Amino acid sequence: MNFTLSEEQLMIQQAARDFAQNELLPGVIERDRDQKFPHEQVKKMGEMGLLGMMVDPKYGGAGMDSVSYVLAMEEISKIDASAAVVMSVNNSLVCAGLEKFASEEQKQKYLTPLASGEVIGAFALSEPEAGSDATSQKTTAEDKGDYYLLNGTKNWITNGGNATYYIVIAQTYPEKGHKGINAFIVERGWEGFEIGPKEDKLGIRGSDTHSLLFTDVKVPKENRIGEDGFGFKFAMAVLNGGRIGIASQALGIASGAYELALKYAKERKSFGTEIINHQAIAFKLADMATQITAARMLCFKAAVEKDEGKDISESGAMAKLFASQTAMDVTVEAVQIHGGYGYVKEYHVERLMRDAKITQIYEGTSEIQKIVISRSIAKK
Repeated sequence: MNFTLSEEQLMIQQAARDFAQNELLPGVIERDRDQKFPHEQVKKMGEMGLLGMMVDPKYGGAGMDSVSYVLAMEEISKIDASAAVVMSVNNSLVCAGLEKFASEEQKQKYLTPLASGEVIGAFALSEPEAGSDATSQKTTAEDKGDYYLLNGTKNWITNGGNATYYIVIAQTYPEKGHKGINAFIVERGWEGFEIGPKEDKLGIRGSDTHSLLFTDVKVPKENRIGEDGFGFKFAMAVLNGGRIGIASQALGIASGAYELALKYAKERKSFGTEIINHQAIAFKLADMATQITAARMLCFKAAVEKDEGKDISESGAMAKLFASQTAMDVTVEAVQIHGGYGYVKEYHVERLMRDAKITQIYEGTSEIQKIVISRSIAKK
């Protein structure tokens, strides 16, 4: 694998870094404290092409490669993981799924405004009783001829309160199990579609997470994605790609915490010298740098394989599993290196530590990633 970044990739990385520093850093502590969605920042991300990075320009996207996406996600996540997850969901779960599986009419109507950043989308799979076990969908979509009648509840939906379009997974034929599941495009404001209260979360507090409630929502037949019964395969395919986004978010959280810890270690003095000169601190930083580099390589590998059209179920799962653990390990050590200062909001690392935990949970828990990886290696 060639680890040399192209000139275009370096430009994208620098543009994302500049945006994060100039647009996301100011007010990031306050947005976390107040659970404030970064409306203006997300709008500017759309204008920069960051919300439809890999979508074909004919559908309003930027037409970039997946490595560029990893680079941009890392830089955004270093500063504001809440803004990064908005970007990840819109790119990996919504736009990617529509571009690959939606009809031409659906792409023109829904993908174009989503990829251009005119609106944002949400992906609704999880339910009160169907998290890791995605086959146990209780939300139903009853076939009524020229439309489906949607009933049920979805939980933990990122962008739930600010999305315009929602991809909703629901069961049409319970007797068929996962082969009876369908995927639908649902519009905000449709009769019977209600957005529940915002969740009060440990981390990524600037990102809005809601329950969605559906009561006899009429979904036109033309809003089903793919063939009848394709919904579960659609969801699993989309999540495979989505793991690259969350792995990159975890990578960014880790590298952001590491950079802060390194800077602090070079400035803070104890026992007559900068603390980086104490082996106890220096070895922590060595371990952090090594883990981050390994996580970045796993993200790049999955991204390259995705662009080559390879099956990324294993490489994506490995990237997410390792990067999310790296995010936890590095942020905890970053707080430790900062000492008492690390425990207060002013120094950022406590927020990064809180943000890190969710990367081990959403878009497939670490335990699910191990199932995916073990099944993959058993087949070889």
